[in-house]
Amino acid sequence: MPSTSTQPLAALLDWYREMGVDEAIAERPVDMTALAPSAARPVAAPSGTSPMPAPETATRPRGRPAAALLAGAGETGADARNLASAATDLAALKAALEAFDGCSLKHTATNLVFADGNPNADVMLVGEAPGAEEDRQGLPFVGASGRLLDRMLACIGLDRTGVYITNILPWRPPGNRQPNAAEIAACLPFAERHVALVHPRLLILAGGTSAKTILGTNEGITRLHGRWTDHTIPGMTAPIPTIAIYHPAYLLRQPAAKRDAWRDLLAIRTRLDAMTG
Repeated sequence: MPSTSTQPLAALLDWYREMGVDEAIAERPVDMTALAPSAARPVAAPSGTSPMPAPETATRPRGRPAAALLAGAGETGADARNLASAATDLAALKAALEAFDGCSLKHTATNLVFADGNPNADVMLVGEAPGAEEDRQGLPFVGASGRLLDRMLACIGLDRTGVYITNILPWRPPGNRQPNAAEIAACLPFAERHVALVHPRLLILAGGTSAKTILGTNEGITRLHGRWTDHTIPGMTAPIPTIAIYHPAYLLRQPAAKRDAWRDLLAIRTRLDAMTG
């Protein structure tokens, strides 16, 4: 039985694990405030020479239209498209992903996270990428954000027997970092083929990465959420009513956004009632 003094620490570690913080960057913590100020100063150029240019700042990739992503993927993108388009059912698509070596995330992830829910459902939800718990279990949305997603679906009379769930990326980025453009481009043909094979009547895109990638736009999720569009997926002859929503992980960090999320859920319920009524 742990002592009372260690219980808060154990609870904090549990919370970190739920949020996906399950990897150490170094053996010892580094106090960044104690670093010598000179470490951050640029080295002066010798007299009579031009100063060294400042290094480029790494930035997270912004969403790009799907065609642009694929065009920049080169041979890897062609291999992905060929493998994905050859899959005639979900089992074949999963096998194609298992055989695909064009995404480096495959080699750092524990499991392939393919899908969960009912493949015959009218509603399909596409998230962004697996987290730590999803990677361990091989199922999408089973961590803290998954539990919130289940509650969100329940609010409009849905559960995993009435929804089919997958992600843009089937492998977890290390440390839950944002996937880069090359990783998204490598996995996009499989994600689009996944939607085409399920052929849902309504498509939900959870999170900015999912929405921008599938819809082929640079607009952020704060502008995209709650807006309906009739979107055509490659391999499908008819467009699907599609809506973007906030990712549950974002709502855990920004509870104030739950009011907008509730409106989006009501819009989904209204659209479903109109389709089935």
